[in-house]
Amino acid sequence: MKQYIVDAFTGEPFSGNPAAVCVMDKWPTDEAMMKLAMENNLSETAFIVKEEAGYHLRWFTPGTEVELCGHATLASSFVILNFYDKDSDEVRFNTLSGQLIIKRKGDLYEMNFPTYELNEIPVTEDMEKAFGAKPTKAVLGLDLVCIFDDEDTVRNMVPDQTLLMNIPGRIQNATARGSETDCVSRSFCPKLAIPEDPVCGSAHCQIADYWAKELGKEEIFAYQASKRGGYLRCQPQDGGRIALRGQAALVGITEIVAELR
Repeated sequence: MKQYIVDAFTGEPFSGNPAAVCVMDKWPTDEAMMKLAMENNLSETAFIVKEEAGYHLRWFTPGTEVELCGHATLASSFVILNFYDKDSDEVRFNTLSGQLIIKRKGDLYEMNFPTYELNEIPVTEDMEKAFGAKPTKAVLGLDLVCIFDDEDTVRNMVPDQTLLMNIPGRIQNATARGSETDCVSRSFCPKLAIPEDPVCGSAHCQIADYWAKELGKEEIFAYQASKRGGYLRCQPQDGGRIALRGQAALVGITEIVAELR
């Protein structure tokens, strides 16, 4: 079984968000996939099997299987379109979040993801203690999105991972208006056994959707201000969907020789 290491939402290796992409002839057990995800110790390991209905894609963190992952989907489309279906500029994945269609547009890969309804919730003392700064606003969809007044607050915060576990959301996001981009954000994921996701596509289904409405813009240019950093171009679509565009860079190709069972 071949495994590809791809950095997503960047054109340069060793930046953006790394994902492992495994292309297989048949499914191993869930336990085996979980073990390999733990061995890789990346925020996501993607597993792909080509079936009669098309490519089936699943995502595992070191702690659990998840229903949607943006950067590992981008990495997976990069692998399929550059190593398996080289003559195609589109790939369709069947996933826990339905069918995802990814299109190659020059050096960008465009994903079409569902958005999530965002509901404003009260800013709590627990949020302030967890982030180390008080948000001005909080909205909740699949993830928690806390809005701050100053992008430097977001860039420099050192949240308490234990306290983050006690506030709502699958992922706890901090975001603010950006000086060079429309928004700056960071995504913390202790509930998924990931202290911080370097660049989180699924979180931007909510972050970018929020800022598009807040700023009245059709497209949001977003920066994820982790140590690795990465850029996303996000465009809300009709029907509760959003287009996320980004680059990808290949880091390595390895062969898994251990038996997965």
